[in-house]
Amino acid sequence: MVETKVLVTGGAGFIGAHVTNHLINEGFKVVVLDDLSGGYKENVNPKAIFIKGSITDNILLERLFKEYKFEYVYHLAAYAAEGLRHFIKRFNYTNNLIGSVNLINESVKHNVKCFVFTSSIAVYGAGQLPMHENMKPAPEDPYGIAKYAVEMDLKTTHEMFGLNYVIFRPHNVYGEYQNIGDRYRNVVGIFMNQLLQGKPLTIFGDGTQTRAFSYIGDVAPYIAKAPFIEKAKNKIFNIGADKELSVNELAHIVMDALSIKGNIRYLPPRNEVQHAYSDHTLARETFSINSYTPIETGVKIMAEWVKKVGARKTPSFKNIEIYKNLPSIWLEE
Repeated sequence: MVETKVLVTGGAGFIGAHVTNHLINEGFKVVVLDDLSGGYKENVNPKAIFIKGSITDNILLERLFKEYKFEYVYHLAAYAAEGLRHFIKRFNYTNNLIGSVNLINESVKHNVKCFVFTSSIAVYGAGQLPMHENMKPAPEDPYGIAKYAVEMDLKTTHEMFGLNYVIFRPHNVYGEYQNIGDRYRNVVGIFMNQLLQGKPLTIFGDGTQTRAFSYIGDVAPYIAKAPFIEKAKNKIFNIGADKELSVNELAHIVMDALSIKGNIRYLPPRNEVQHAYSDHTLARETFSINSYTPIETGVKIMAEWVKKVGARKTPSFKNIEIYKNLPSIWLEE
């Protein structure tokens, strides 16, 4: 029996590592491509073929597609960095847009059966709530702009060349394998890392901003199975938890999960959407999703993993292009 070959970009990262595990458990031959800028080699399933490299390296991609003849591509590599997005425009568009186009080009040339792409609810901007797939996207930062551009490119590529795709717009996903050392994104991980280091939890603004935090176990399995569900092809799906809560509430849930009582340090507000949560009706109906992991349960599971791996170093991002209006905390070592 010939194994079905699959490429997972960002497979050493958070969501990518979980998707890789699901695919390997289903018997696929998985090649993981990751530059380890935000992931860890130990996250990669030992049964996967790991290649260190970047999606911006089109020569490398040409070689990999020719060598492995991938039938499916799962594109999860990205640099999100939430509030930092405005200050790294060139880096953002190179990695999140141009790198994606490199993958799409090779997928067309090598007749990939389906291209799965993780976009973001950042494409919606500060639109009407809850965010719904039928809304007209109006991204308010370079990250959201790049993600929306890739979505549009996949649509036109399908129309021009027949490349099938499935797009997911996950949001605020947390869980095991998350890079808790990243100071610029993933607030659940940031809080846990700060608590382990005896530091105060940092919150931009007054903490009343709300998000729906999604446990990885409620997201990764559906991304993995998407290309094999016919009615999912060439569609966009919001995916994640339904229940929103404030960042203040989240801080106390994280403290309870780690059994550490920390202090909270409120910082000047940053330029961000105040409230963001989505409608998931389409995903529930398409993938037969019946329930979600409660936030207290999911954070507790993640906390047990974090206790084992311990605190992680929080390096500063070295490629900032614009310093004007940059939050001062990101200049601290």
